[in-house]
Amino acid sequence: MINSSVEIYPRCLSWLYVVLQRQDFSKKVFMGGVPMKKRLICVLISVFVIFSFTSCLETRVKESGVRSKREMLATGKQSDEVKLTHAVIRKGEAGKDNVTLTFGVTGDVHGRLYPFEYAVCEEVPGAGFSKTFTLAQELRKENPNTVLIDVGDTVQDNNAELFNDLETHPMIQALNYMNYDIWVLGNHEFNFEKEFLARNIRNFNGAVLSANIRNEKDKSFFVLPYQLLEVEGVRVAVVGLIPPHIPMWESSSPSHFKGLTFEEPLDAARRTVDSLKGQYDVLVGAFHLGRNAEYGSTGGVIEIAKQIPEFDIIFGGHEHARYASIVDGADGDKTWIIEPGAYGWALAVGEIKVKKEKDKWKVVSVKAENRETKNVLPNKPMEEEFKFVHQTSLSDANTVIGNITEDFIKRVDYITGEDKVTTMPTIQLEDTALIDLINNVQLYYTKADVSSAAAFRSDMNLKAGLFKKKDVAFIYKYANTLMGVNITGENLLKYMEWSASYYNTTKKGDVTISFDPKIRSYNYDMFEGLTYDIDISQAPENRIKNARIKGKPIDPKKTYKLAVNNYRFGTLTKLGLISEKDVYYDSYMKMQDAGRIRDLIVKYVKDVSKGVIKPVTNNNWKIIGFDPDVKGKEEILNKIRSGEIKIPKSEDGRTPNVKSINIYELK
Repeated sequence: MINSSVEIYPRCLSWLYVVLQRQDFSKKVFMGGVPMKKRLICVLISVFVIFSFTSCLETRVKESGVRSKREMLATGKQSDEVKLTHAVIRKGEAGKDNVTLTFGVTGDVHGRLYPFEYAVCEEVPGAGFSKTFTLAQELRKENPNTVLIDVGDTVQDNNAELFNDLETHPMIQALNYMNYDIWVLGNHEFNFEKEFLARNIRNFNGAVLSANIRNEKDKSFFVLPYQLLEVEGVRVAVVGLIPPHIPMWESSSPSHFKGLTFEEPLDAARRTVDSLKGQYDVLVGAFHLGRNAEYGSTGGVIEIAKQIPEFDIIFGGHEHARYASIVDGADGDKTWIIEPGAYGWALAVGEIKVKKEKDKWKVVSVKAENRETKNVLPNKPMEEEFKFVHQTSLSDANTVIGNITEDFIKRVDYITGEDKVTTMPTIQLEDTALIDLINNVQLYYTKADVSSAAAFRSDMNLKAGLFKKKDVAFIYKYANTLMGVNITGENLLKYMEWSASYYNTTKKGDVTISFDPKIRSYNYDMFEGLTYDIDISQAPENRIKNARIKGKPIDPKKTYKLAVNNYRFGTLTKLGLISEKDVYYDSYMKMQDAGRIRDLIVKYVKDVSKGVIKPVTNNNWKIIGFDPDVKGKEEILNKIRSGEIKIPKSEDGRTPNVKSINIYELK
């Protein structure tokens, strides 16, 4: 169908061009060389031809589902406005005195339609919408009136950016295919132009929620703050929320949130719930929020559950955590909170039983559980429907860029030497060729004095052999862009201290070095362009020692050029270490989508390294203040290798090494 429309299009154009360019035609029709009746007929034929041409063009666009950048430029930028319709969603018939409400919730799926990770070109058993859809269909068999909700971070990651020019992104197409009722916006929905987001909001068939995003111009809501449902006669209100830090995280790309303001989640939740008084029997929270708030904000899931006990159940997101627990409220009420992890690991299921008493519904019981996808078969019709996504992503991932001469990190796990990290990640304990590569790319394009980069995965590595696009996604997970900023030496040192707080303070008898579980690994940056030591025997903010640039101590009053990604630019702005006026380079402004750091790595390997990359490490930083020769250390390390001693992980499993093994604490 697509091919035929593409073929018709030039034929329509050619026909129109020939007809209109013929001199005898134009003279006779438009200058009165034929009788009026015949002239009118010719004009009508011309109109028909023009209409046919337009129809051909529209058919081509609609059937392909693709709008090329050239087409978008030709037709002008599309609207970034969202028109709200606040209709009640009705499911089932009223009449029963006992009703079971069922909710199926996903979140942080991050571009995973298939149970497949394109960064490593491997199937992932516990991942993908096609698996959660199997569980959703089973849930609908149990209760046909099940409400499906996704709590955001849906359209970014796992090669999803390949499809950003489609009229409707495949992840939103998938939500429509699975008949989701509600989509709550996540912070990664704002990684791209606002028009992209608005277009996909408009094309989602259900309700799009977030109660703490407003239009700056008139203080109206950008999307719906809540959605009302009537399920078998029971009135349900679902409230959505997003972290308020979008302006910080996207500060280098203000067009992504142009004209929007983001309110504190707790305040917005309180106002929304108050405005809903008398309109619901059951109140549900669907939040793209972690259990605890970030950056001094108010309103993590736990706090909201405590402060606003009206919620009967709260579905969380953003944290990529897996939990289902009960929070004790301020007035003695208990509220279920639940999050299904990330990437499609589980479908969070909430069940609320209500009973009618004197014409009012009373909540009898609430329970919640995560139904894992690991051993679930994917929905085959859905996989067939979205085969084009898988094939395109797979082909792109395997595009050869160059050649890797040898493994970049010999021992990915510091203790075991294995490629999978089960103890301590080498990449965060010493300088590695991999972080040096990323930093060197950033230094090259920004011409900066200093560059910083984080390890987005503890097991990231480049292995000898062909260098493919999937390898770039493996070592650089996010769609970040590159910024060059001016920073004083004083503030550069403060930034380095902020980063070094990632390590726990060591004490006598520590055999291993560990990390603060409250700090995400992506907030630990390693620096290039200078030499320095990190003294982990000292408290945070007093750890950076012997910092030198070109052999000279960092001058607190001197201004240096610093290369950072756009996310860290937002962090440093929030910390007051830089401001927008300090920017001297912006890869997105310079190259648009081609300015993303992943694309710059590809460009660097092709243009600078001529397709050949060698692992080079200059060992410009090291950890000090730690005794490497603790008596009995090797014996303990052997017990760690055998599994007899386990390295503690964070509660959510995201930080692999949160407490040092200490010889004096072992029994």
